[in-house]
Amino acid sequence: MKRSLGAFLGAFVLSGAAISVSAQNTTLTIATVSNGDMIRMQGLSEEFEAANPDIELDWLVLEENVLRQRVTTDIATGSGRFDVLTIGIYEAPIWAERGWLVPLDDLPEAYDVDDLLPPIREALSFDGVLYGAPFYGESSFTMYRTDLFAESGLEMPEKPTWQFIGEAARKLADPRNGVYGICLRGKPGWGENMALLTVLANSYGARWFDMDWKPQFDGEAWKAAITDYVEWMREVGPPDAADYGYKENLALFQSGQCAIWIDATAAGHFVTNADSDVADRVGFALAPDKGLGKRASWLWAWALAIPESSHNRDAAKKLIAWATSKSYLELVAAKEGWSNVPPGTRTSLYENQAYLSAAPFARATLASIQASDPDHPTIDAVPYSGIQYVAIPEFQSIGTAVGHRFAKALAGEISIDEALANAQWVTGKVIERTRFLQESRGEEE
Repeated sequence: MKRSLGAFLGAFVLSGAAISVSAQNTTLTIATVSNGDMIRMQGLSEEFEAANPDIELDWLVLEENVLRQRVTTDIATGSGRFDVLTIGIYEAPIWAERGWLVPLDDLPEAYDVDDLLPPIREALSFDGVLYGAPFYGESSFTMYRTDLFAESGLEMPEKPTWQFIGEAARKLADPRNGVYGICLRGKPGWGENMALLTVLANSYGARWFDMDWKPQFDGEAWKAAITDYVEWMREVGPPDAADYGYKENLALFQSGQCAIWIDATAAGHFVTNADSDVADRVGFALAPDKGLGKRASWLWAWALAIPESSHNRDAAKKLIAWATSKSYLELVAAKEGWSNVPPGTRTSLYENQAYLSAAPFARATLASIQASDPDHPTIDAVPYSGIQYVAIPEFQSIGTAVGHRFAKALAGEISIDEALANAQWVTGKVIERTRFLQESRGEEE
């Protein structure tokens, strides 16, 4: 049967509209942290876009403290600005419990979720369901200059104590040649200086709260830990140490200006790669302890997650499955060498001899992650989980507030006693307010 010209034109218009709609791309807006691994992933994402021409990527790369503020505001308000968030193991279970995240329980079989390292997978799950796919995982360890140790007749133990670290830092400091004895985080923030100071305090026998949720900054353990930290940094650390976080200390160590640096195991491949002036002169040991049974090691992962407010969930899952897959590790290895692949996420990586041979930090990284115990972070019992943080929603504000007090003490603006007293007060006030609100709503703690 012949169709009329009008019918033909109508069909053509409808067909053209369909073609136009199908040709429209999905744009994913991604908020991520401005560290080396994430910046590398952004650069390699052209591979993903080539394989998925219907998906375009729009990146917002931010400094760590700013990123946390932005993504927390976005997800709490449900604004839907972002399709993929970079979050950590602190946020994942808390936000999942509140219904703010999309479960990642339907990733492709080839993704092999069972290959994820158990401590990392568990930390990014809620009620046994994964809500954040780990891009890299880490603990903390000790990095040191093997040449400076040899010249000074020192030998780094595999399991150093804080006493040894302090003594070695003082001996190795060489200000005339621009070498600081030790570099530790000083920049305020719950994920900056308080990550380091919390695990330092844990190893000294301190804790944030006792079993009745009473703050413990008025105890001797916190005072001893903060006093030693401030003394080391003032005596043999970099000037203006309160302005130095992970990225700043990494730059110092890479340029040969630090003899000892205690920080994230994820830094291992950055201090040994071609950008490091001391790549062939770096040794690795476990994080220090005080001889009391706890090391100053943490557990962390930067992960990719999807907020409930995203309208592009399927495309977001494709990106996440690509960026945290075994094949992505192989892509990085092919482009930049095995030592530069994101560490700390998959069992198979630590069974790969090519990686173990290329990454002198690999075994120390795995040992530190496997030894982590977020459910028992301190020497004395506590009512919370989390090693370098307290896994309660209020910790972001408490941790940052306390971090600013300790940064002021490090800078000499207030005394250590005043910083501890302020920390005790502000932490207690937040907990009191939380309890009041819970009681007024008839909630259990």
